[in-house]
Amino acid sequence: MKRSLPLLLAGVLVVLLLAAGGCKKRQEAPLHATVGQLAPSFTMQDINGKNWSLADLRGKVVFVNFWATWCPPCRGEMPDMVALDRAMAGKPFQMLTILVNDDPNMARGFLSTLAATFPVLIPTDDTVGKAYGITGVPETYIIDADGVLRQKFIGSWPWNSEKARELIESYLPAGGA
Repeated sequence: MKRSLPLLLAGVLVVLLLAAGGCKKRQEAPLHATVGQLAPSFTMQDINGKNWSLADLRGKVVFVNFWATWCPPCRGEMPDMVALDRAMAGKPFQMLTILVNDDPNMARGFLSTLAATFPVLIPTDDTVGKAYGITGVPETYIIDADGVLRQKFIGSWPWNSEKARELIESYLPAGGA
């Protein structure tokens, strides 16, 4: 009995060590949108009452920009976004903007001065912003035709540039350029 007690304790110790070291922590879904993974899905109404669903835009590159009229960098990049949207006309591309903590009428008025034609989505709460992990505005996300998040930009960016068009075009589906 005295001889078997140390063997029994050693056996229990080995089992406990294997159980503790051999178990991998279960991998959880990312808390926020992650580059290289499917973009968080959403459905929202725009300022004109039309429903937009990210899932319905599969097959297109989707440009999602979180912004507000009270944000000077947001206002500053809007003319470039309007120009990019026009440059991508006729291609499998969709620009969506999501208004953050702002008055839709202010957005409508501001964008009408730019002759912007892209949708301005109005979230009913902060669920989509949280899903994308926004830290402020402006923030822009480029989603490929398969729904995979490919790029994230924090802050304003020169969207009316050759570099920006080349970036967007690099994600267009074959035959879409």
